[in-house]
Amino acid sequence: MALRIIVLEPDEVLHQVAKEVKKITPNVKKLLTDMADTMYEAEGVGLAAPQIGILKRVIVVDVGDDNGLIELINPEIVSKDGEQFGPEGCLSIPGYRGDVRRAQTVTVKGLDRNGNEVTYTGSDLLARAFQHEIDHLNGVLYTDIAEHVYEIPPEEEEKE
Repeated sequence: MALRIIVLEPDEVLHQVAKEVKKITPNVKKLLTDMADTMYEAEGVGLAAPQIGILKRVIVVDVGDDNGLIELINPEIVSKDGEQFGPEGCLSIPGYRGDVRRAQTVTVKGLDRNGNEVTYTGSDLLARAFQHEIDHLNGVLYTDIAEHVYEIPPEEEEKE
């Protein structure tokens, strides 16, 4: 288990566009494993490679549903439907939340750790997590698109 340091706003790497992964190497597979370990340790539901200072198009997501851990290389949203509006947080912006409008359901495709193309369709929290993490790959933070950003008292943040 290798934990990585989560980069915090206003680090410039969070505002840059990540590069496509051209070849899945042992280093990319280790990156996926390290990202999952880091996400679980931080008690998050998603993590994008730029959040640990690596400008590669790689995300991990686990919202606690039947899908379990989802690892995606070069993910892209292929369809969106409906709308949801609600609070989001980010491991790179501790102590804050924002009210963000997102698609209710999304379908994403990408590659798994073995280079196989995979597709996932998710609604509610899974859809929000996919959109949030893919935004990170494009240098977009939830605070860039939130309608309202607010501070969370430390005692409330510990309960989450």
